[in-house]
Amino acid sequence: MSLKTPKLTVVGAGPGDIDLITVKAIKVLKTADVVLYDALVNEELLDYINPEAEQIFVGKRRGCYRYQQEQINELIVERAKTSGHVVRLKGGDSFIFGRGAEEMEYAANNGLETAIVPGISSSLAVPAYQNIPLTKRGSSESFWVITGTTKEHKISSDVELAAKSNATVVVLMGMSKLPQIVKLFQAEGKNNLPVAIIQEGTTVNEKIGIGTVDTIENVVAENELRNPAIIVLGNVVKHRQAILDIQQEYASDIK
Repeated sequence: MSLKTPKLTVVGAGPGDIDLITVKAIKVLKTADVVLYDALVNEELLDYINPEAEQIFVGKRRGCYRYQQEQINELIVERAKTSGHVVRLKGGDSFIFGRGAEEMEYAANNGLETAIVPGISSSLAVPAYQNIPLTKRGSSESFWVITGTTKEHKISSDVELAAKSNATVVVLMGMSKLPQIVKLFQAEGKNNLPVAIIQEGTTVNEKIGIGTVDTIENVVAENELRNPAIIVLGNVVKHRQAILDIQQEYASDIK
């Protein structure tokens, strides 16, 4: 049994670009006795961890789970009670479809101190890196962030509600449900609504496909887009091309 106070800190690692982790997150990693990290975490961030800390990969790769969620919960408690400060390093923001709240609740119910360090969510940062604002005056007054796939492996009913709105819609974990998403937006007469799909956003492997509700499935096939990716539906997607056009025109004027 460790003499240190058993503690869990859930840390958001950001969307992929190593520079998008917060200063506070780096400080916490340096105090860790144990770090449990996921597959979507940029492994370059592991260099910031206390060199004496134990590092445990608990993520999922290619559909293969190293640990089930129940095992991760138990591992957090066991390591905290034997080693002290456990940092749970998770991609994006841990409170945006990251199960960070569940892990904190389990830890608290087992006598651990808990803390949270927010991360930059991929739902915000990935479109921004492609010059796609989620809100823009005259185009979008609000935005939805929805999981495309529920814990029952079905499409979220919120997608249908979002399709009826004028808001920007961001769907995470929705690539397998893209045909269903397309049909819901087509049912609302939004066949020509711009759509962007961004794979591995903010990383060196980033890929993007731009189309409309009617064409996006072909765009995905042509560009071989796959998970991890996010789907952005809304007129704000046009801003990306507008910026590119302005930059190209400016570059031509200089020449």
